[in-house]
Amino acid sequence: MNINGGQDWDTVVIRKKAPKAGTVNKDKVVNDALRAGAQIEAVKKFGAGANKVTGAGKDAAKLDRETEELHHDRVPTELKKRIQAARLEKKLTQAQLGQLINEKPNVIQEYENGKAIPAPAVLSKLSRVLGVQLSVKKK
Repeated sequence: MNINGGQDWDTVVIRKKAPKAGTVNKDKVVNDALRAGAQIEAVKKFGAGANKVTGAGKDAAKLDRETEELHHDRVPTELKKRIQAARLEKKLTQAQLGQLINEKPNVIQEYENGKAIPAPAVLSKLSRVLGVQLSVKKK
């Protein structure tokens, strides 16, 4: 005779699913999973949360294949000499000239060293303060 009334009363084990990757970031969830004996895997995704890189490699390769030399025009030698000569004639330092045209002293230094990319607004201010016509001739 069956004491349990025909029911199969074997031991039942209920297992919880392992936490998904999105929920493993909390300490409590991780500690609970470790106590339960589950394996935890932390994976850092490449570029996760950062700005997406959009084909920089393609653009670099395209530039490498380009035969024309691409660069910004810098201050020509004759222009930088005219700026420096006019500044010295007025007995101004680079810092004083920069202050007169509301620019930083390193802007004047870059123009006189030929490292700056000529800006019409800056050249106009320099022309006005130094009393010399300054412009970049187009090719």
